[in-house]
Amino acid sequence: MTDRLGYRLKLGIVIPSTNSIVQPETDDMRPRGVTNHIGRIHIPDLPLTNDAEFEQIMTAIGPDLYGAVDRVMSCKPAHLIMAMSIPTFWGGIAGAADLQQHLKARAGVGVSLGSLACVEALRKFTKVRSIGILTPYQPVGDKQVARFFEENGYGVGAVHSLKRPSEVLISHATTADLRDGLKTLAAQGVDAIVQAGTDLAMADLAGEAERGLGIPVIAINVATYWSALRANGIDDRVEGFGSLLAEH
Repeated sequence: MTDRLGYRLKLGIVIPSTNSIVQPETDDMRPRGVTNHIGRIHIPDLPLTNDAEFEQIMTAIGPDLYGAVDRVMSCKPAHLIMAMSIPTFWGGIAGAADLQQHLKARAGVGVSLGSLACVEALRKFTKVRSIGILTPYQPVGDKQVARFFEENGYGVGAVHSLKRPSEVLISHATTADLRDGLKTLAAQGVDAIVQAGTDLAMADLAGEAERGLGIPVIAINVATYWSALRANGIDDRVEGFGSLLAEH
């Protein structure tokens, strides 16, 4: 017997309690027979106006991260997505591997991280050497993201940060903010753009941006959801979220 709605795959997705973007974006990308199940990591709406405030994120998730994993795993999903971006970049390749290992051990299933998924996605675009990075972060966070991609062999041609002032206000970045950031990065002559920050609503803009800018645009929520689907044998091509999910 299988789950009547999630008869192909049940995905557990852990996100910060302040995040209002991951849940609707992943539901929009959901193929038939796949269901998404959200576990929220309780964190306050932290101010993020400088590096010191931003670094609080890394300690804020600690007390409830495993609690969120345990809660969502109680419905027995076959795979877990860690849908908070910055912890998956922190500490470079070694930091991502350590986080993934600990989450796998806790959940008892495979785990997709945003950082690793973005690199997996970039590998599908074999001509990409230099990337631009769009984030909502402060410089200390931007450096961690750039370091991760550099350790994976990509040149970082430019980083454009929206410097959102709090956790909740990341999701309030406007369509114009996002489009302007993408155009600014493309003007630097990069081969592709990667967007970090799971609370930036970029999934529906990725395809539009690719057509307008002529380069791949990897939205982190799209990449992570795509990676989780493909890791579990779900090969459906889904339109409306860029070439990654539509063609790979």
